[in-house]
Amino acid sequence: MNKGPDHIPVLLDEVIRSLAITPGAEMVDGTFGAGGYSEAMLCCGARIYAFDRDPDALTEGACLAGRYKDALRLYPACFSMMDQILANDDVTSVDGVVLDIGVSSMQLDRAERGFSFQKDGPLDMRMAQDGETAADFVNSADETVIADVIYRYGEEHRSRRIAHAIVAARPVFTTAELAAIVRKAIGYRPGAPKDPATRIFQAIRIHINQELSELSQGLAAAERLLKPGGRFAVVSFHSLEDRIVKQFFRERTGAGGAVSRHMPAISGRGPAPTFEKASKAVRPSQAEIARNPRARSATLRSATRTHARAWTQQEMAV
Repeated sequence: MNKGPDHIPVLLDEVIRSLAITPGAEMVDGTFGAGGYSEAMLCCGARIYAFDRDPDALTEGACLAGRYKDALRLYPACFSMMDQILANDDVTSVDGVVLDIGVSSMQLDRAERGFSFQKDGPLDMRMAQDGETAADFVNSADETVIADVIYRYGEEHRSRRIAHAIVAARPVFTTAELAAIVRKAIGYRPGAPKDPATRIFQAIRIHINQELSELSQGLAAAERLLKPGGRFAVVSFHSLEDRIVKQFFRERTGAGGAVSRHMPAISGRGPAPTFEKASKAVRPSQAEIARNPRARSATLRSATRTHARAWTQQEMAV
């Protein structure tokens, strides 16, 4: 597999170190992508169960799977389904899980996938390559819905103005068209520090792929699948993702007011912590950012699974 210069796994050394892999360990790579984390774990002697909903990633990963034979198994599915799918193969617990959240470099760099406005292409943005496209959304959704998506997932306070401009310009079919509409709506001048279209593309992509709900469900799935002492590492790339990961570990380690992880759950005081105290957030060094500018916004959080049972849906809702 040729990952190339733009397919460098982010925080690779830090992720592998946090997972504390031993030969024969069974690991889940929930976001296979270009296979960087999986390949590094395979080199440590691990057996990998890798998930990706993007068929292109799995097609290209077949070469890596062929080299490692039975040590790498690829699953065409969302990582939120990891425990259910592995149960069908009689795998009920694993030693570690890694998630690299968000869009991959391979998706961003291919204009035909429509994730980026750096090169013009069809307004698509679907990770799984099925269902509603970004063009379907911007051309059919109500203006208020588009504004809400831009505000919620792009954290853009000019969301109403941008949504109004998108609706007025419909139909919109390409990435260049959408970027131009956004820039005109808010008076962007070329050469300004940050292109405002970046936030809008992020927001629509998150909506189309339901990325934040997938993340929340995936964190809970990993909790159910990890054995006591199992390691969990999550790399996120923007504040919305990191907020969810940080809150998950805060709740599951008892830092949010739960009882000590050494004590059983006490009636009326909530379930016992399912993870030991999470590590401090790890961010890329200046040297890594120089090698790979896309690493700039990455944050790694990790924790170790306790013996406590996984939280139920009812307990998560409290």
